[in-house]
Amino acid sequence: MSWQDRRIHLIGVGGAGMSGLAWAANSLGASVSGSDRAESSYLTRLRGAGVEVAVGHDPANLPDGAEVVVSTAIADDNPELAAARERGLTVKHRSELLAELCSARRQIAVAGTHGKTTTTGMLTHALRELGQKPSFFVGGQIPGAGPDGEPANSGWDEGEWVVVEADESDGSFLTLDPEVAVITNIEMDHHARWANLAELRGAFADFAAKARAAVLPIGDTAMAEVLAGRGAETTPFDLDRPGPAELGLAVPGAHNRLNARAAIGALTAAGFDPDEVTEALRGFTGVKRRQELKGECEGARVFDDYAHHPTEVRAALTAIREVAPNRLIAAFQPHLYSRTKIFSQQFGAALALADEIVVLDVYPAREEPVGPLEGVSGLDVLRAAADRAGGRACYWAPDLDSAERVLRGRAGEDAVIVTIGAGDVTRLSDRLVGS
Repeated sequence: MSWQDRRIHLIGVGGAGMSGLAWAANSLGASVSGSDRAESSYLTRLRGAGVEVAVGHDPANLPDGAEVVVSTAIADDNPELAAARERGLTVKHRSELLAELCSARRQIAVAGTHGKTTTTGMLTHALRELGQKPSFFVGGQIPGAGPDGEPANSGWDEGEWVVVEADESDGSFLTLDPEVAVITNIEMDHHARWANLAELRGAFADFAAKARAAVLPIGDTAMAEVLAGRGAETTPFDLDRPGPAELGLAVPGAHNRLNARAAIGALTAAGFDPDEVTEALRGFTGVKRRQELKGECEGARVFDDYAHHPTEVRAALTAIREVAPNRLIAAFQPHLYSRTKIFSQQFGAALALADEIVVLDVYPAREEPVGPLEGVSGLDVLRAAADRAGGRACYWAPDLDSAERVLRGRAGEDAVIVTIGAGDVTRLSDRLVGS
C-alpha cells in the first residue's frame, strides 16, 4: 500500500518522538491524525503542516480504518486504544512505524544513555552543511532545521541518508537496521526496563551488531570485541584527529566535544571526509534544552537543560562553567520517583558543583509514589546536596511558584541560573526571562 492510501492515527502525538513520525508520514502523503492530553509546540507544528490533532483522548478521534500508533507511555486503558482494539483496527508500536520509515534510507542510528540527542543533531547539521539533504528523527528540537528555518525535531527530505535517535528506554532501538550504529556511552537509567547493566549492554550489542560499522567510545574494548566477533567493523570515536582543541565548536563542554567526535567517527565510517565534517560541525549551535541560553533575569543569564541523570547534571554544570564562570545557581527538578530513589545521592553530588542549589519536588510523569516508591521526594536530593555543599546555600522549593521566588531573590549580574530536568521545569526558565 502506498503512503497516499494510508490513514494513520497516533495516540500521544504531542511527544517529541511521536510528532516526528506524524510529520514524516504526512510528508510522504499519508492522511495523518492524532491526539494528546495537552497542547504543545509539537502540536502547533503539526497543525501548520495540515495534520489533524485533538487535545484530549476520545474514541471519537479515531478515523475509520486507521492504523493506530502508540508509544510505551500509552496505557492499555486509554479510551482511544481500547476503542481501536474493539473495532479491530491495526495497532502498532511507534518503533514499528519508525523502522518502516527509516528502511527507505541509508541509516545512521545514534544510541546511548547520554548525548544521543545532541549527537543526532550534530549529524543532521553536518550532513545538511555537506549538501546531503538528510531526513532525521531526534528527541529534541534542532534550531533552524525546519523547512522555514524554525526549530524541528524531524524532517523528511530527498537525500539518501536518515539520521535517527535510537531509544533504549523501552528496547525499541532493536527494531532499527542501521548501516552505521553509534553508541555514545552505556549506563543504567531505565531500571523498569533493564534488570542490570549486563542485560543492557547485551541489548546495545544486539543493536550495533546489525550495522556495517559501529562507532564506540574508545575505552569500551569489551563491546568492540563482542561486535568484532559478530563481524561488525568498529571505529573508536575518541579520534586523534581532530584533537579536542581543534574542534572549534560553538557548544561548550567536554561531553559535547565527545559527542562531536562520535559524529565525526560516524560520518567517516559512512564515507565522508573527517576534515570536512569537522568544519561543518563548527556552525552547530546546539539542541533546544541542552545548555540553552534563554535570556536574562535581574541581570543574571538563564540557561535551561534537559539533564535528568546524575552524569548529565554533572556534564551540564561543568559545561556552563566554561562559558559563564560566575556565581552558578542550579535549580533541579528530579524526574520519576524510581530514578530519584536510586540516584538521590549521586544527584546531590553532581549538584554540589553549583554555588547555590534549589531543588524542586519530583516530576512524576507516568509514576505514582506508592508501594516501593512511597515517601520518595525531592527532599532526598536536597539533603544529599546539602551534605556535599560545604555550607553553601541549598533551598527547598517544591513547585514552580516557590522556585521562581527563590531564584528571583538570588539573581543578579554576578549570577548565572540554570534550570535542570526532563519535566516541566523548562517553564520556570520561561517565567524568569519573561517569555
